[in-house]
Amino acid sequence: MRLSQAIPAGLLAVSLSACSGRAADSTLIRESFDSGDTYSRTVPGAPAQACEAARRTLLSQGYAIARADTAAVEGNKNFQPRDDEHEQLVLRISCAPRGEQALVFVSAVQDRYALKKSPTSASVGVGALGSVSLPFGSNDDSLVKVASSTVQDADFYRRFFDRLQQYLPVVPAAPAPAPVEPAPAASPPNAAPAAAPEPAPSASPATAAPATVPEPGPAPSADSPVPAH
Repeated sequence: MRLSQAIPAGLLAVSLSACSGRAADSTLIRESFDSGDTYSRTVPGAPAQACEAARRTLLSQGYAIARADTAAVEGNKNFQPRDDEHEQLVLRISCAPRGEQALVFVSAVQDRYALKKSPTSASVGVGALGSVSLPFGSNDDSLVKVASSTVQDADFYRRFFDRLQQYLPVVPAAPAPAPVEPAPAASPPNAAPAAAPEPAPSASPATAAPATVPEPGPAPSADSPVPAH
């Protein structure tokens, strides 16, 4: 009879271990370590400037800063969706150099807490019977962590990095290069030199017309009378 009871118990333990193994395997399978950039971005500037921009990003959204330096920033924000539940979102940012730029990593963890009431009993001394615990007293309320998970929503991290860009230092635009004048075209190596232009012919001075010399009259003949003076 004991053997028949032990066999089902052993089968139950094996099945439970197999189920837990499959759950662990499914979690590991989801960790693909792909080349996506959900949790990181490359931004302009030094790592210290990137972490300062991350600190300002958290402050602008109501986060309480728990740590802030030139290499890492950590902040948390509390939520209470219901009276007996409490949630806390913790963001951790790391900044590393990447050439002349900075590589920013961010990871968010969401913790859930539930309100638990623990009744306390009061002890009353009764003569020779000693102390007797009676079921009345006060209730001690305490928050107990019931869940914790890493945020994997790509849109959440995209909104964070979009906000981060607004607090990065403005990089001045590079000046436009000066225009380059085109170089004169090189002449062929064996080309004959260009002939010099011939000078224009100068205008010759106008030739003066010769003066008109009156022709002498005919000589008087011997027979013509000589006028008297």
